[in-house]
Amino acid sequence: MIHAENLTKVYRIADKDPGVAGAVKHLFRPRSKSKTAVKDVNFTIEPGEIVGYIGVNGAGKSTTIKMLTGILLPTAGQVRVLGRDPHRQRVANARDIGVVFGQRSQLWWDLALIESLTMVGRIYEVPDAHFKRLIDEFSETLELKELLRVPIRNMSLGQKMRAELAATLIHEPQIVYLDEPTIGLDLLVKERIRAFIKRVNEERGTTVILTTHDLGDIEELCKRVLIIDDGVLIYDGPLETIKQRFGKYREITFETAADLNGLLVPDGAELLTQSERRLALRFDRTLTSASRVSAAVMGQIEVVDLSLKEPDLSMVVKQIYQGGLKVVA
Repeated sequence: MIHAENLTKVYRIADKDPGVAGAVKHLFRPRSKSKTAVKDVNFTIEPGEIVGYIGVNGAGKSTTIKMLTGILLPTAGQVRVLGRDPHRQRVANARDIGVVFGQRSQLWWDLALIESLTMVGRIYEVPDAHFKRLIDEFSETLELKELLRVPIRNMSLGQKMRAELAATLIHEPQIVYLDEPTIGLDLLVKERIRAFIKRVNEERGTTVILTTHDLGDIEELCKRVLIIDDGVLIYDGPLETIKQRFGKYREITFETAADLNGLLVPDGAELLTQSERRLALRFDRTLTSASRVSAAVMGQIEVVDLSLKEPDLSMVVKQIYQGGLKVVA
């Protein structure tokens, strides 16, 4: 479905001195510098896969998606989507893909949702009978029935995102790119959207590329992940490998009522930081549990407060980039 080979994107950025003098100088003697957003990225995605494409802010995720959709032309390398060059064959490519950018809308702000969806259906030449069937289906699965007559500007963030998904899938694309589809949403709405994405993939065989900072999205939907850092693809493989090597560690922090002199670190845990009345431990959840670690500490000293921290995406990427996993060539 998708094949990227040595995919590279380099931006030219104005390099000027600050202030009015710098702006005037740049006007007559312009300078620029290069910024490599994506460098020599290689991957192949098969039909029906749901692939997580993850990395910290500025890693190159959105730039890659924009090259796959044809919005941006690669500086070097090539990409093929359904055998096409997505930039040079943008119209044909657009008919077979759908895109959701979590911070941008493809719907008309002042129109009711049904009017926006009707316009999208006309653009993609969806037959009327088929369009009606899809609207009925989306109204049920995305709970849009009460929203069809509501203008987009009057919707909450979660309602807008469900509406965006309906607009993206109204022409039944073979490939869907989801760029931060659950950003800023509450847990209930996230669960509803995840279930809908999974259903579309299972029932229609839709290929999904998902970029997100939310590891919950990845764990719920993806068996395979691509990890990009500073424009370089550093991992392409099973999610299970990531979970086994990095997802098993948790951090637990204790605030105590007295000094920690002589406190023994519980079995299965290791000391991260310690001050007079604050203790941070890391433990392997395959060897012990948060309740056991907490009980062992509270059995030695009075605990005022405690907090449990799950591993975040930036920590996982950092460990991988430092050699935790083999870097993709």
